Amino acid sequence: MATGSLVARGAVIATAMVFGLTYSLAAALIALDLAEQGLGEAAIGANAAMQAVGVLAMAFALPRLTAFLGIRRAVVGSLLSAAILLLAFPALPFLWLWFALRILLGAASEVLFVLSETWLNALTAEETRARAMGAYTTALSLGFALGPLILSAVGSDGMLPYAVGAALAAVAACFVVWPGIEAPPFERPAVGNPLQAVRLAPVAMAATALTAGVETAGLSFLALYAMATGWPEAEATQLISCMMIGAIVLQLPIGWLGDKVDRRRLIVALAALSSLGALIWPFALEAAPWILFVVLFVWGGAFVGIYTIILSIVGSRFSGDALVGIYAGMGLTWGAGALAGPLLAGLAMHASPHGLPLFVALVCALFAAASLLFRDAPPKALR
Repeated sequence: MATGSLVARGAVIATAMVFGLTYSLAAALIALDLAEQGLGEAAIGANAAMQAVGVLAMAFALPRLTAFLGIRRAVVGSLLSAAILLLAFPALPFLWLWFALRILLGAASEVLFVLSETWLNALTAEETRARAMGAYTTALSLGFALGPLILSAVGSDGMLPYAVGAALAAVAACFVVWPGIEAPPFERPAVGNPLQAVRLAPVAMAATALTAGVETAGLSFLALYAMATGWPEAEATQLISCMMIGAIVLQLPIGWLGDKVDRRRLIVALAALSSLGALIWPFALEAAPWILFVVLFVWGGAFVGIYTIILSIVGSRFSGDALVGIYAGMGLTWGAGALAGPLLAGLAMHASPHGLPLFVALVCALFAAASLLFRDAPPKALR
């Protein structure tokens, strides 16, 4: 592969990591700031939900916006908009405006995530697509993990943490603004409505909803589940870190495997492994702690691997403007999964002491079955 293409792929992957870092830093920072200003949990949760509103709204406009601006200008514009919005939070003392700012921040994040995935797929050859997407999800997960660490280092007081987040977004813009970075052209939105994408790529949409729902539920309830079985709080929270480390470390080998075997069968295998792994959680909790850490490390990698491989499958089956529409549809289903996952997991935990692993095992098994029954549109059906 040409050196210019490798540089471009590296720039897009680095952009994903830097913005993932900015995103996680901002989410924690805004919540802490609102709590310090006296808002309750309901108001803080409502503010966080506004980001999802922005994501959902932008999903419908993004294919045509990309065709109008081009992918490079749209990505750079979203990063610079995020930087300006972050600086606006501490500069505007009216908390009701923070809800509007959060909607706009969500819209900017949707542009970046959809177009960075689209851009990387356009630059990647079929024989290395899964490895490229593995590097992408590794970088994104690493960014999400580093954001809270930076916040703990700079603190949450005043303008400084917001300025750090804005600076990071600006740095990410510098990665892609250089003209030497190849940007694919987009002309017209072949899939202009994200709801049409659900019909064209039902397996991809289901995989996205599954990933969002289970990840959100796991981050919300895994530590609580372990504590309910007798684990100390400090060790219980370490389980989440162990799961995230597995998600980061194992994506490259899973991507390599995705370039060697049938990706559809690999998706089914990863979903089945995730289902069986979740059923092991209750037994591992009663065993030596290191056993549970190993189980969650492998489980985190296998589960996130579903999303890595589905990105590769989508990139193989769609291209150009259609790919933007498909990824925008995945943005919609991500929001739906993130909303439904914690609710359903909470109900499951209310019904059974081991409701969390039972919920995870069930939805992963259902996805594995659906992957065998349904197929997305044929390869390169739309261009």
